Amino acid sequence: MKIVFFDRDGVINQFPGHGNYVTKVKEFKFLPGAIASIVQLTRHGYSIFIVSNQAGIGKGIYSRDKLRRINNYMLRHIRQAGGRINRAFYCTHRSDADCDCRKPRIGSVKRAMQLMKKPLAKARYAYFVGDDRTDIEAGHNAKCKTIFVLSGKNTTADVVKSWRVKPDLIAKTIVEATHIIINENTHSPRQRRRRS
Repeated sequence: MKIVFFDRDGVINQFPGHGNYVTKVKEFKFLPGAIASIVQLTRHGYSIFIVSNQAGIGKGIYSRDKLRRINNYMLRHIRQAGGRINRAFYCTHRSDADCDCRKPRIGSVKRAMQLMKKPLAKARYAYFVGDDRTDIEAGHNAKCKTIFVLSGKNTTADVVKSWRVKPDLIAKTIVEATHIIINENTHSPRQRRRRS
């Protein structure tokens, strides 16, 4: 089993220019190469999940229906290109809700593995790719290899100096992250996921 968890905003689509939330379909813009990267990973046999905090719903900034439309738009374009997202998990709670699905907690990762009907420990390769501290912490908590991308909320690697949990790898974009994932596992067949 090979698996990749992606954050959404700033990794797959452009990070929102205002308010930190994509609130409607017309605001959702794929980053260059994002769809092609997911297609590549699909063809290499990776199961792909999206794990995203979307507290704007809990704050009343936009609705669940708007999120559903945005998600359907994203999945449709990826599917039409030949890629596959197994499932997108969105935490819609506010940060003070103390839920288990809000990153850096890994409730959504656990739910993904329930769908796979296998524990994450059985994954030969497991990655978590994101553009923020909470993504890297979530990946670390799930015992995945973490890749920090500079295409979203944070655009410089210097920010990680102040983080308690550092990423395993840093990439400029999802395209570079995908190349790393595929190349590592093509040329290093014995490589396992990050140790606890």
